Parts: sequence; C-alpha cells; structure tokens
Amino acid sequence: MKKNRIGLYFGTFNPVHIGHLAIANYLIENSELSEIWMVVTPHNPLKKKNSLLEDYQRLHMVEIATQEYFKIKPSNIEFNLPQPNYTVNTLIHLQEKYPEKEFFLIMGEDNLKSLPKWKNYKVLLEDYRIIVYPRISAGKVPEELINHPSIIKIDAPIMEISSTMIRNGITAGQDLPYFLHHKVYQYIEEMSFYK
Repeated sequence: MKKNRIGLYFGTFNPVHIGHLAIANYLIENSELSEIWMVVTPHNPLKKKNSLLEDYQRLHMVEIATQEYFKIKPSNIEFNLPQPNYTVNTLIHLQEKYPEKEFFLIMGEDNLKSLPKWKNYKVLLEDYRIIVYPRISAGKVPEELINHPSIIKIDAPIMEISSTMIRNGITAGQDLPYFLHHKVYQYIEEMSFYK
C-alpha cells in the first residue's frame, strides 16, 4: 500500500532552492513514495554550524517553498532531538512515533560515497531502503554499496545547484531569483539574509 511510504529528504536547506524542490518533485512522481518530508537539520555533524541561518528561518523557507504542493512537507522533527543530529537516531525516533509508516531515506550519490562514515550506517542499510539520486562529485561509491539490495538508484535529473553557490552569489551582490522559489527569494530579500 503506497499511502504510508514516506521519503525523508534531510538537509540544512540553507537556503532551500529549486534543485531540492525539483528532486523531491521528481521522486514523488517516479517512485513508490506517497509523500516526501523535507527534514530541516539543525546541525549536520559533517558541517560547521556557524554558517547556518537560525533553524526556524530555514524551516520557514521550506514551509514557504512547499505550501502549494501537498505531497512535499516540511519537517522539524530533528529540532527537539539531541545535537549533532545523526540520521540513524532520527529514523528510530520517527519509527516509534509513526509505526504505521514505512520510511525511506533519500540522498544524493555524493552522500552515498561517504555513507560508511555515518553513525551506525549498517543499521540504516539493514532496516531502511535508501533512494539515491545522481550527483556529480569526486570519489567512488564503496564496493559494498554498489549493488546493495537496500539501495534504489533513481535516474533523476542532475541538479548542479548548491545552497553554497546561492549564499556566495547573494553575498557578492548577485541577483539570483530563478534559483529559488519566488516566495523564498522574496523572504531572503526582505530579511537581508546572506548579505
């Protein structure tokens, strides 16, 4: 039954951009998922926290970007969990809270390459299925993950847009309205973020 299959798309979303939204939209329409939850991560253990906007500002941008499309939903589930946030802990928490749902992890191929560095990554592979979309990045997918039965590769469009590029562009005075949902762009302008 498809209706309880939830894809978890984790990110700092600093800011959320059209690449994130296009990937989520593609996965909803071309996979067995019924919904995607965009999980705003307060603190990714592999990123510096001082470069992030406040958690609720990033969540608000995801809310703005997804409000017109009911199959993609913002999630603040990690805001009240211990930090830094480890995906395995979040998944255990979600499974306890929503036992009727089947959760899938969504990640780019760049994250798949570094998956063995994640906390308890073997538990993730044993207990969950991982949907992987293509990304251009250095390095190779570890041998053990290439044909792993828990990994589902989706031939989604390659989106070479990054939040870093957008932040740097705004800081440099560039006008980048087409890289962001129009309401997110307005909000960033109003709040003078990344200037």
